[in-house]
Amino acid sequence: MQAEALAVLSEAHPGAVSTSQEDLAMYSQDQGPVVETVSPVAVVRPRSVDEVQAVLRWATAHRVSIVTRGAGSGLSGGANATPGSVILSLERLNRIISVDPDDETAVVEPGVVNADLNAAVAEYGLMYAPDPASYRWSTIGGNVATNAGGLRCAKYGVTRDSVLALEVVLADGTLITTGHRTFKGVAGYDLTALMTGSEGTLGVVVGITVRLRYLPRDIRTLAAYFDDFPQAAAGVLAIGRARVQPAILELLDGRTLEALDGAHGSDLRSHGGSLLLVQTDGFGAAAEAQAIRDVLVGLGAQVSDEGSEEADRLVDLRRHSRGDAVEDVYRVGEDVAVPKSQLVHYVAALETMAARHGVHLKVVAHAGDGNLHPTFWVQRSDGPQAEERLEQALDESVRSALALGGTITGEHGVGQYKRRWLGWEQAVEVLDLQRRIKQVFDPLDILNPGKAIVS
Repeated sequence: MQAEALAVLSEAHPGAVSTSQEDLAMYSQDQGPVVETVSPVAVVRPRSVDEVQAVLRWATAHRVSIVTRGAGSGLSGGANATPGSVILSLERLNRIISVDPDDETAVVEPGVVNADLNAAVAEYGLMYAPDPASYRWSTIGGNVATNAGGLRCAKYGVTRDSVLALEVVLADGTLITTGHRTFKGVAGYDLTALMTGSEGTLGVVVGITVRLRYLPRDIRTLAAYFDDFPQAAAGVLAIGRARVQPAILELLDGRTLEALDGAHGSDLRSHGGSLLLVQTDGFGAAAEAQAIRDVLVGLGAQVSDEGSEEADRLVDLRRHSRGDAVEDVYRVGEDVAVPKSQLVHYVAALETMAARHGVHLKVVAHAGDGNLHPTFWVQRSDGPQAEERLEQALDESVRSALALGGTITGEHGVGQYKRRWLGWEQAVEVLDLQRRIKQVFDPLDILNPGKAIVS
């Protein structure tokens, strides 16, 4: 990028543009795997929609790539800097514009943190249902970009199911509004659904109208311990066959329980070889919990009804099950989904391939919708051969999920890291159609290039 172009940007937006080495390093990547270490040329933190529009007009005029960023909590490299790019951080657009309790909607800016929105609407007896594990710091804009899910997906769906309308700045700076304030609306193509999950490749989301749900009057939590993962997975199917709909249905294998015990001083592993964490909510929570308990006890599970404090602790432990970064470990967590009926078969395949490739494995799953997060790791001290084995295991794990009717990503997005697998799942004709859609919205390919689709 020409220095003159960057000077024009800085002069037009005093206090919004940074080229400090500290900021460039801090904003250069999210929490996903790094394909290539790249430093952006600048970080821009606009304070208004008008500023976002001006930045996009500048980027179009100078053909500068824009990588839009929320809180940087993504796990697929979707917010990683690319060569010559400017990071557009929306952290300052963090206002809750309005809450309408009767219409059960809220209008927010993209920098609003998920937990802050929930705190704001709780006084009206409402909640924002999507709750990714990073809900305490992830932003609604980032959730929209990746169509994020979370623990309550089993009952309430993913982000797309809670987004009614969007304000979007296109590549040339044009501001458009998609969708509607009503729960139903089928006028024209559903551009809101298209934008949700597009990972910043079609436009910059600057306003979001979300649907709110009723805050449950009652919540019941069950911790069901099984001897092993296959038995716990059978419990998932048994709950479904009983036609009971839990709000949360999470599955943790024995290695995950051991890791949580070591990190948090808990004693989960002593209760069994796998944990099925179940939560029901609403006026029927007690009856639904009892029905689920009966089903799981019938399968041989040790089931405890958790009080509110212990239940909160268990759910919080589940949110931390990915684990913190460890310097001497090369670790990659995946995000595949398979039909629920294939959970047992897929985990068995994972165990086999991990042993064959000589890598470590632990598995957690949003079992209610078949979304698994297997984590593979090796010791960095084992050298590059170990990392190569890890990559081979990852490739095989993805192929296995696809062979079982699954997908390469359930909720984290394709980002930068998973593009190598996209062609395994989608036909050439579909990939070409996606490229043509991208060209309509972003003819110069300046919006998060090299992410989400195969270009």
